[in-house]
Amino acid sequence: MRTIGRLGIVTISIVAGLFLLGGSCVFTYNKLVRLDQAAKAQWAQVENVYQRRADLVPNLVETVKGAAAFERETITAVTEARSRVGQVAPSITNAEQFREYQRAQDQLGGALSRLLVVAEAYPTLTATQGFRDLQAQLEGTENRITVERMRYNEAARAFDTARASFPTSIVAGVFGDRFAAKQYFAAKAGSDEPPKVKF
Repeated sequence: MRTIGRLGIVTISIVAGLFLLGGSCVFTYNKLVRLDQAAKAQWAQVENVYQRRADLVPNLVETVKGAAAFERETITAVTEARSRVGQVAPSITNAEQFREYQRAQDQLGGALSRLLVVAEAYPTLTATQGFRDLQAQLEGTENRITVERMRYNEAARAFDTARASFPTSIVAGVFGDRFAAKQYFAAKAGSDEPPKVKF
């Protein structure tokens, strides 16, 4: 029986070490891919509910236009905000594009809120079934947006945490922009202040 010499043991150790290192890199890469795909899938859900809101706007605007003497300025603000949303290209890895997309969506949300507040001054409009249905759909969509944004932030956080941890950060660094950090939705400026209520 032949014994393995010192050189053989060193060779086997090096091969085993390389095999473990390679396996670890593959496992880490696949983990990053799974987390990246989860964040992208959740982002698609955010875009889905934003699209649902954008699709409701024309119906809401047409319903409101039917009310005599309704403020044209409010309708114009909603229409322009919806148009801006369609012009902004979202990116979950580019901070400036992400902020611009969030600003456009926030402006549309604000314009819709103003439209609904102004509509309350028109009892014949708010009494119509069509308006009430659209209002309920819009409120439900706003709730969905909040939930999907929260879920996206959670998926982005899981990805960014894994990406920044050692030794995963080394694998992420090797692939550069393939595993770029994700952006997060933030609260609107001033939302940390309680609303002022006047009677």
